Amino acid sequence: MSLSLRVIPCLDVANGRVVKGVKFQNLKDSGDVIELATRYYEEGADELTFLDILATVEDRGVFLELVSRTAECLFVPLTVGGGISSVDDVARLLGAGADKVSVGSAGISNPKLLDQISRKFGNQVLVVSLDIKSSALTSSGYTVMSHGGKVETGIDAFDWVSQVEGLGAGELLVNSIDSDGTKSGYNLDLIRRISAHSNLPLIASGGAGRASDFPSAAAAGADAILAASVFHTNEVSIMEAKLAMRAAGFQVRLPT
Repeated sequence: MSLSLRVIPCLDVANGRVVKGVKFQNLKDSGDVIELATRYYEEGADELTFLDILATVEDRGVFLELVSRTAECLFVPLTVGGGISSVDDVARLLGAGADKVSVGSAGISNPKLLDQISRKFGNQVLVVSLDIKSSALTSSGYTVMSHGGKVETGIDAFDWVSQVEGLGAGELLVNSIDSDGTKSGYNLDLIRRISAHSNLPLIASGGAGRASDFPSAAAAGADAILAASVFHTNEVSIMEAKLAMRAAGFQVRLPT
């Protein structure tokens, strides 16, 4: 586990606006990308994640101009995902100001892409995004979804974790579709099991509803905790999340 646990606000972007739904459905407008990115940076976010959630579905790349504008207002690492299908896409995103890229569906359809990205840019650049859903059809009880959670691959989530680790992933972004947007807490079983299964840093995503959910995810094995809805609606602030983790004995970086 890294020395300080990270809190990462996530901007799910569609048509140039931040949106959020429940279990990837019924998306609602949550605000302006630049305004929210600026606010989260000023409130002490350790990193920011920008996911163009329609890029893969619409078979296109991320809007680079919006990524560039977002990067310009931040002085913390920016991870960008959505529509990445080649090393050239990664080069363009890094040129636009991204520090890391998040690859999900494209890695499932073309695992060699993960190896290519890691070899060309270093594994510190490659975050593999896993949208995971409970399933009675896999031995672990969890399967990987693709295309924004719309397509069930039938791949066992733990088999995929092992494979991407071997292909050079630097971090795992583990999003529980069952918990996403529900505000019922992170999927602690999934976090514990993947943390025990892999040596890679784990970013927990899906389910934050209150400040106490953050130390719970950390105790389950997360190295970073990502959230969206509760930050967008001001139900939980970044400071409240960090203070809850510090009170539970975890080291965090507080704004100066």
